[in-house]
Amino acid sequence: MNRPIGRTRFTQLPLFLAGTAYALGHVAATFAQEAPTAAATQQQAPPAATLPANPVPPVTKPSTETKGESANPAVKPDQPPVGQPPVGQPPVDLPKPVEEARTEYLGRMLAEPMSHLGASWLIRPERNFEENATQAFGQLRLKPGMKVCDLGCGNGYWTLPIARDLGPTGVVYAVDIQIEMLQQLKARAANLNLTTVEPILGDVDNPRLPADVKLDLVLLVDVYHEFSHPQSMLWEIRRALAPEGVVALLEYRQEDLNVPIKPLHKMSKNQILKEYEANGLKLVREYNELPWQHLMFFARDDSPLPKIEAEPFLPK
Repeated sequence: MNRPIGRTRFTQLPLFLAGTAYALGHVAATFAQEAPTAAATQQQAPPAATLPANPVPPVTKPSTETKGESANPAVKPDQPPVGQPPVGQPPVDLPKPVEEARTEYLGRMLAEPMSHLGASWLIRPERNFEENATQAFGQLRLKPGMKVCDLGCGNGYWTLPIARDLGPTGVVYAVDIQIEMLQQLKARAANLNLTTVEPILGDVDNPRLPADVKLDLVLLVDVYHEFSHPQSMLWEIRRALAPEGVVALLEYRQEDLNVPIKPLHKMSKNQILKEYEANGLKLVREYNELPWQHLMFFARDDSPLPKIEAEPFLPK
């Protein structure tokens, strides 16, 4: 989801739309409604205090160690930390790994997260046309009362329509590592009178989800490839899932040369499977009809949901 300001994922100019709006139905209407201009947000949004009080954890002081270096020089970046199983063997309720910030993981170079200064890109008017977010949204199979986490929520492009569909008995834990993103999200939620959004300021290795809550869905939209601590984050996600809870992972397709996104911000199906299966998660569902992205659903390896084999990507 995130990308550094000034280091755009696009390798070509943004698409320009013509004609009538692409999206249909109430989901698309919400996406369109939730992209106000900065001036409109500043003038219309009630104070953030109108949302329920949500204590925000303090920001962890960044490590002074060089990014990508291990505290143990004998351990290479792609080797599992002490106490972790070898690559390819899933963890079975093992302790959380001790992981330093990485620059690569299992053969993949990691991308840097974007700055909040580029938040307007997340709610660009053409996004639904480019990515067909309306179609992807329908695949989440939301139901009233569900407990959902939008991990890497940014300014709430996905969070707000999710909160609307879950109704007053559901909850959306909106996690981001930048407080400025959460401030924008809270203002937009207040503007729409959505009171079931709980913003959480996470850390790079811990989303700080409530320990006593089991989630029905964890949504990761174009953000997993930016995690500097992928093992730690997947451990936390796995711990938080209900027995039949799933991770919905959206990532730009590396296999598709027609997707106008820089390679560092793409992932292949094979790479996704390699990383998720190595961390105790199994593929239980996928959707292969989006214009630019993979949409893959993972559950805990001990979930009663049956594992499936991924379909190979075939360019159209």
